[in-house]
Amino acid sequence: MMMKTIDSHFHIWRQNDQPWLVGPMVPRIFGPYEPIRRDYPIEEFLADEAGSGVEKGVYVQTNWAKENFEKEVAFVSDAAARTGWPHAVVGYADMTVDDVRPQIDRLMKYPLLRGVRMQLHWHETPAFRFAPDAKQVIDPKVKENVRRLQDYGLSFDLQLFPAQMQDGAELVGENPQTDFILTHTGMLVSLDEKTTEEWKAGLRALAPLPNLYAKLSGLGTFVHNNDQAVIDYVYDNAIEILGSDRLMFGSNFPIEKLWTSHAELIAAHRKAAARHGAAAERNIFWNTAERVYRPQ
Repeated sequence: MMMKTIDSHFHIWRQNDQPWLVGPMVPRIFGPYEPIRRDYPIEEFLADEAGSGVEKGVYVQTNWAKENFEKEVAFVSDAAARTGWPHAVVGYADMTVDDVRPQIDRLMKYPLLRGVRMQLHWHETPAFRFAPDAKQVIDPKVKENVRRLQDYGLSFDLQLFPAQMQDGAELVGENPQTDFILTHTGMLVSLDEKTTEEWKAGLRALAPLPNLYAKLSGLGTFVHNNDQAVIDYVYDNAIEILGSDRLMFGSNFPIEKLWTSHAELIAAHRKAAARHGAAAERNIFWNTAERVYRPQ
């Protein structure tokens, strides 16, 4: 019997709502993306994941124009009302403003909201950058607004590169009542020794913090392939450093659809997890995401 699964990280969109999908093509971490410069509705995602054992899913924000942060959650909530998917939502809020609470107050009326994400990753390679600088993760305004999430019971999806993880540990450590979910398991760029050692050191900096979780998602982002060796490497080390009870599977569709099918993707993830036993599989494919995101 196929293991029941929560997909903790997927997207849907209308192209015209996404400035980055209607503007000119520019270098991005996931490479050429012409095939996804179009609508990707919930119905297509459901067709993509059909037969995979995925029973619930968590939508994660997709960088609408900042002023449309509520429209994004409303759009996804409408999809859920129509189809029953998704079962939890990670929306966007601008954590650089003086006070994020007016934005959060507007989002809290949507019952599926579980957390927010503002991408804070910065890398020495220009095409890999999103944040204006590496230190935005500990910018005073960002820190103060992240602190406010505890009053709403919301989590924060934390997207960083390894060189930022010590600062990330500072942010997580200052907010012990808030769950943080490390996006794409810390974004391992390649398997060369220098890069992997820096990545593992970053995970170790975060590991002592019990409110830190990580998504086994986006593992093809930098290799532009459903590479079993990369997936196995991330699984092996993340399980060793963080433990399977702090890890969760995410497809990152339709980004990973650029190079693989959902069936091929989840098969590679299941193969990597199976090497660590049934308890690890249950944690990664269901238990952790259910505990952290509480999907309806």
